[in-house]
Amino acid sequence: MINLSIIRTLVKLDKKVIDKMTDETTGWTRESAKIIYTLPFMDLLYRAQTVHRTHFDPNRIQMSRLLSIKTGGCAEDCAYCSQSARNGSQLPASKLIEVERVLAQARKAREAGATRFCMGAAWREPKAKDMGALIAMVEGVKALGMESCMTLGMLDDTQVVQLRDAGLDYYNHNIDTSERFYPEVITTRTFADRIDTLNRVREVGINVCSGGILGMGESVDDRLDMLLTLANLPSPPGSVPINMLMPQQDTPLADAPPVDPIDFIRIIAVARIMMPESYVRLSAGRSGMSRETQAMCFFAGANSIFVGDTLLTAENPEENSDMTLFAKLGIQPMEAEGQHGLQAAQ
Repeated sequence: MINLSIIRTLVKLDKKVIDKMTDETTGWTRESAKIIYTLPFMDLLYRAQTVHRTHFDPNRIQMSRLLSIKTGGCAEDCAYCSQSARNGSQLPASKLIEVERVLAQARKAREAGATRFCMGAAWREPKAKDMGALIAMVEGVKALGMESCMTLGMLDDTQVVQLRDAGLDYYNHNIDTSERFYPEVITTRTFADRIDTLNRVREVGINVCSGGILGMGESVDDRLDMLLTLANLPSPPGSVPINMLMPQQDTPLADAPPVDPIDFIRIIAVARIMMPESYVRLSAGRSGMSRETQAMCFFAGANSIFVGDTLLTAENPEENSDMTLFAKLGIQPMEAEGQHGLQAAQ
C-alpha cells in the first residue's frame, strides 16, 4: 500500500495537500500521480533515481529473452497486434512449437546472459490439450537454472495451479492501458477479464508481470491511470513492462504517431516511484529509441530489458548493440541468483 512518507519526500508539499493527494485505504490517486508526473523533468528524474537506488543496484540491468511459442491466428482483436486474425494482418498462424525447440532457444538465451526466459502464445487462452507441453516447457527452463515466464492469455483456476506446480515464476498479462481507454483498443475481452486473470495468478503464488503500451492514442491521464491500476493492486506486479507502440503493418494502429521520448521517460519515472520494488522493464520500442533515450530510461528507473533480435513478431535491438551501450554506461547484466532487491549498491 502507498507510503505517504515517500510522497512527502518526493514532492515536498504541505501535509494538508499531501493528505488530499493520497488515501491510505485506496492507495495512489490520480492527483498524486499527476503532480509527480508534472514535476520539472530534472527533479522527477532525480527523485525516481533516489527511489531506485533504495531498492536496486543502479548499474545492473535484468536481461530477459522472449520467444513466441505459438504465432498468429489469435482470436482477439487487439488493435496493436499483428498476430490477430481479426485485424487484417497477413501473418500466418503456426502451431505450438515443440518443447525441445523451446528449450534449445532457452539454452542459447542463457549462454547470451539472459536470466529469465519468457514464452508467449498468440491465443485467447490455452486449451487443455496444450497444458502438457506448456508444463514441460516450464520445467525444462527451470532445470536450466533460469526464471520462467509465460504469457498465454486468460487462465482458469485449474490452469494457474498446473503452471504453479510446474514451477512457473512469472505470468505476464498486460492491462495495456487505462480502463477508460481499453475498449478503444480491444473489444473481444474486457478490462475486468484482465484483472480477473491477474488475481488468479497472484492468489496461487505466481509472480505477476503486467504493464502497458504507450502510443495507441491514449491521453496522459490514461497512461497514469494504467500505472494507478497496477500500483493499487493488492500487491504491485513484480515486473512492469512499459512498451512504446511499434506500429505494425495492416493493423488499425499502423499509422499511429510516435510517442514523445520525454513523455515516455516521465512515465518510466512515475512507474519507478509508484512501484519502488518492481522491475520496470523497458520493453517493445527500444529499436526505435536512441541510445540517449534508453540511457535516460535507465536513469529514471528502468532496470530490465528483453534481449534478442525479435520480440514475438516485432523488431528488437541486436544483442551486440545492447552490450555496447551497457559498456558505455558502465552497466552490467544482473546475475541469475538474488536478483530482487538491492544488490551491492554501495
